[in-house]
Amino acid sequence: MATTHVNPTRMELTRLKKKLVLALRGHKLLKDKRDELMRQFLDLVRKNKALREKVEAGIRAADKNFVLARASMPDEEVNVALMAPKQAVSLEVGKRNAMSVEIPVFKYKTRTPDKNDIYSYGFAFTSSDLDDAVKSLSDIFPDMLKLAEVEKSCQLMASEIERTRRRVNALEYVMIPNLMENIRFISMKLDENERSTQIRLMKAKDLMLEDAHHYKGKLKNAPVKT
Repeated sequence: MATTHVNPTRMELTRLKKKLVLALRGHKLLKDKRDELMRQFLDLVRKNKALREKVEAGIRAADKNFVLARASMPDEEVNVALMAPKQAVSLEVGKRNAMSVEIPVFKYKTRTPDKNDIYSYGFAFTSSDLDDAVKSLSDIFPDMLKLAEVEKSCQLMASEIERTRRRVNALEYVMIPNLMENIRFISMKLDENERSTQIRLMKAKDLMLEDAHHYKGKLKNAPVKT
């Protein structure tokens, strides 16, 4: 229903028509953005599922090896062996833009490039199960970092999808129908005013003709003086 404060003028009608064109264009762009966000979001969800399964399998394997190591070694020896980690990791956090969403990008560097430089103990007094546990955690670390990146990306993407969906619905169900209704109201009002003006002009023309006819009739019937 048209709002009562709409000014039914041709200038207002032109303004509302331009606003409607922009709203329709914005609605289409937002729908395209929403669809593309959904496509990328589903890709991330599938990637997240595969990474999570891989990480959980790696953690289970590492836990199993740690349990075997603790079963074959005293707790004091395990604690001493793992007391001072040999390798250090530095994390760099970047960003990339995906459909106006700032997605995090994690990169890491180790203190030394040697992948086997992860054991902080000698091999003489430790079991091979402890070696396998440390190696399992080292191998799964890049996937754990990638999983954190993908999960955060999914959260940000889901929030942007929800915001875009609300904007699309606001345009589709509120703004565009109101604009169309206001345009229809002003058009009907202007047509009504035009018809009223035309009727008044026709009535004025009839009165002018009637007055002119009576004036000529009086001149014709007037007595002629001699």
